[in-house]
Amino acid sequence: MRRTVFGVVAMTNAFVPALRRSEHPRIVNVSSSTGSLTVSSAHSGGYAAYRSSKTALNALTVFYAHALAEHGIKVNALAPGLRRTDLNATAAASGGDPAEAAHGVVRLALLPDDGPTGAFISWDGTPVPW
Repeated sequence: MRRTVFGVVAMTNAFVPALRRSEHPRIVNVSSSTGSLTVSSAHSGGYAAYRSSKTALNALTVFYAHALAEHGIKVNALAPGLRRTDLNATAAASGGDPAEAAHGVVRLALLPDDGPTGAFISWDGTPVPW
């Protein structure tokens, strides 16, 4: 949890000066649908620290979206979905292609200037409830 929350704060604060000089500044936080209070309240399950850290990351996304809006910096969160990675055995067996989630990150990183900020988006472009 510490890296998910405090690492994002440290990195965001460190990069804000460079982002202010960018023509199209974007921040994409990689979250999880398990960080959605709406989704979590409808499902039981474990992983309390992981889920809580992703919920905190979502709160940071909203905070920075508002705090940096005057500088034209777009801040959004992406829920990549379960991916085939080394993270856990379940994902390795049944997860989707990591490249699909990567495309979602790139899509948010290349948003047009009139694109959303403070949004929580699934890898396929659909909104995720906060």
